Amino acid sequence: MNIKSLLLGSAAALIAVSGARAADAVTVAEPEPAEYVKICDVYGSGYFYIPGTETCLRIGGYVRYDIGLGDVGSFDGAKSGDHEDGDQQGTWFKHARFTLKTWTNQETELGTLKTYTETRFNFGNSQSYASVNNNGTPLNLADDFFNPNAAGNTGTSLNFAWIQLGGLRVGKDESAFNTFIGYAGNVINDTLVPYGDFDTNVVQYYFDAGNGFSAVVSLEEGSGVIGTIDSYVPHVVGGVKYTQGWGAITGVIAYDSNYEEVAGKVRLDVNVSDALSLFIMAGYGTDDNLSDPTWATPAGGRGFFKQWGGNWAVWGGGTYKFNEKTSFNIQASADDEKNYAVAANVAYDIVPGLTVTAEVDWSHWGEEGINWTDRSVFAKKDAVGGMLRFQRSF
Repeated sequence: MNIKSLLLGSAAALIAVSGARAADAVTVAEPEPAEYVKICDVYGSGYFYIPGTETCLRIGGYVRYDIGLGDVGSFDGAKSGDHEDGDQQGTWFKHARFTLKTWTNQETELGTLKTYTETRFNFGNSQSYASVNNNGTPLNLADDFFNPNAAGNTGTSLNFAWIQLGGLRVGKDESAFNTFIGYAGNVINDTLVPYGDFDTNVVQYYFDAGNGFSAVVSLEEGSGVIGTIDSYVPHVVGGVKYTQGWGAITGVIAYDSNYEEVAGKVRLDVNVSDALSLFIMAGYGTDDNLSDPTWATPAGGRGFFKQWGGNWAVWGGGTYKFNEKTSFNIQASADDEKNYAVAANVAYDIVPGLTVTAEVDWSHWGEEGINWTDRSVFAKKDAVGGMLRFQRSF
């Protein structure tokens, strides 16, 4: 075999091997196009389209931590039992909460289809401590309620879960007796003198004329031993509102079907300037069928809507913004049973989404003993307390 034959043979072998390998080559598939989440800015910031749908979704919530001290009647302090001798003594009131919120919006031929949910997860200690049993005998270590303010998980609550199409809303909400007219100021403890109960299932209809005039009619189930309806007849709430750049005038009236009583509130909001806003709200309710105390309502005179003492009550206050980060909030309240309260705080946005609020609360109860705003709290006639709140909202 000469050199030329050897070279030709080697070249043929290489070509054969290369052809075999080319036949076995792996074909790489082209990547499929990815479906990215699209921003939906029609309903405000934070919304995005659920992939493959025309529904816009927003997810949010907050993490909160409260530190309270002072007298129990102010809603800020807590009582405990000494583990050695059982004596009643003051302690911190601590409360941590994680809240998850969701919003959905979609345009339909019948109007905007909306949903809203809010679920709260809580951990903390109770504010109350009883040093005697119901029969007056002292508590001891064998009693289940020796130290009822022990910290722990304090429950999960479904605060909102409603569906709305156009003006019709159904589901779990807070009573229109409060939501339509507005809460009593930007203080933490705005219910030292209460202005109505909250949790309820609803069937509501909202009407917005587009010129500042709006109205609502709400059929409600109520909640709790006192508030839940006892027949097929619902509680009924109706309200009207007129809103302009200067503020708003609002009125609501409610019929308590359990006791066949009526309560109402009127409110005036005034935007004095870009920095200062003020409000005043007055309530009046009948209590002819609520005046007889029972085991469920030992104080008498209170239903689902008329939570304040006596026939009338008033709340007033406002907010002053020192700058973009700092605001001062105050509320003063009183009712027919000579219960008075003042709450004031300063809220400071450390960074966007993180707010620290320092509040001082004072209350005076017409009768020393149980504060019926919170039916388990033993209150002093005059109570002072304070609270520091950290809240990260997202």
